[in-house]
Amino acid sequence: MSNVKDIPVKALDGSALDLSGFTGPLLVVNVASKCGLTPQYTGLEEIAKTYGDRGLTVVGMPCNQFMGQEPGTAEEIATFCSTSYGVTFPLLEKADVKGDEQHPLYAELTKAADADGEAGDVQWNFEKFLVGADGTVVNRFRPRTEPNDPAVISAIEAVL
Repeated sequence: MSNVKDIPVKALDGSALDLSGFTGPLLVVNVASKCGLTPQYTGLEEIAKTYGDRGLTVVGMPCNQFMGQEPGTAEEIATFCSTSYGVTFPLLEKADVKGDEQHPLYAELTKAADADGEAGDVQWNFEKFLVGADGTVVNRFRPRTEPNDPAVISAIEAVL
């Protein structure tokens, strides 16, 4: 597996974003504004605030591949996340997380297995990948695992 932080990405506004500029671990999550799991933004923002001063950065990648649950423009997504959930963590440009047009970041992330030993495609919105400070994927949590789940928190604590 290569260093996830070396993969080129763009911020939601289309500007280049260098993941290697975040020296600590990352929690990378594919997000959507119109999903039953969208309230997980609250937990992700809590994690960003709780662990940000210890080096963790939450990174969201909007994706519209699951029943069209992220149809908005970059501006609409930014406004929704800010006004509805007070999101302060970085959001990436909307992209595909599976299939023929899969973003290279997710091509690398999805090589990692979850707790059941299953790698491969993202199952739904809000799948979480914990990336160590060195850029390697250390944990994968499926969509229904809440951000404040004890398994997620203990994994974050372990990499800080």
